[in-house]
Amino acid sequence: MAADSPDRDSAERDEHPEAATGSPKPEGTKDADSADAVASAAAAPDDAAAAGRSDVEDAAAADEPDGPPASAPPHQYSPALIATAVALPVVLVVAVLVAAVLARRAPVEREPLVLGPVPAPAAEGPACAALLPALPANLGEFTKSTLVEPAPPATRAWQRPDGGTAIVLRCGLDRPLEFNRASPLQIVNGVQWFEVRDQAAGASTWFAVDRGAYVALTVPDGSGPTPLQEVSDTITAQLPAQPIDPGPLPN
Repeated sequence: MAADSPDRDSAERDEHPEAATGSPKPEGTKDADSADAVASAAAAPDDAAAAGRSDVEDAAAADEPDGPPASAPPHQYSPALIATAVALPVVLVVAVLVAAVLARRAPVEREPLVLGPVPAPAAEGPACAALLPALPANLGEFTKSTLVEPAPPATRAWQRPDGGTAIVLRCGLDRPLEFNRASPLQIVNGVQWFEVRDQAAGASTWFAVDRGAYVALTVPDGSGPTPLQEVSDTITAQLPAQPIDPGPLPN
């Protein structure tokens, strides 16, 4: 009986091989092991790709500096230099304005005027002798000018402070050729004036035609009414009015 025991054990092992390796495996274990192996094999390429990307990123990170490059500190200017740079243009502008004001206030040395002679038969008469000394030194913004000697008798001139075209008065002239019975007249401060317009010269010559002598006042355009008004006041004060004596009508 004892001799049959080994054969019986061997037969049992052949019939149940799992008994030789220990505890028996549950059903489905083999299938699970196969699935795990397939999943591991499928995940291997992804792991390799991830490892490759990680290596590239590590290499790129190694090439990059540890942090952004530090910007160069801005150049610092002293407060005094900044204040000077700001104030200098203002000082220059003020200096230019002051110079302009002073230049306008500074008197301009005007050259003496040359007046050509014209026929003036009554220039030495009593009417002109009374009128000339009474004429004002200024006519609005025009001031009395110096005449080059020998100046024509019974003449005066005025200019702006910076020069330019002058206002000229002549006393004792002949009756104007254009003055006739049909000529229009303008009364300014009690004086009857006859105007002769010179378009080319940009001026008008006004003739006082109701006094003992003909008085001509040549006024450039843009002079305003003041010169004619002030001369009219002087004529009214110095010379008595007389009837006008126009020439005959032209044929």
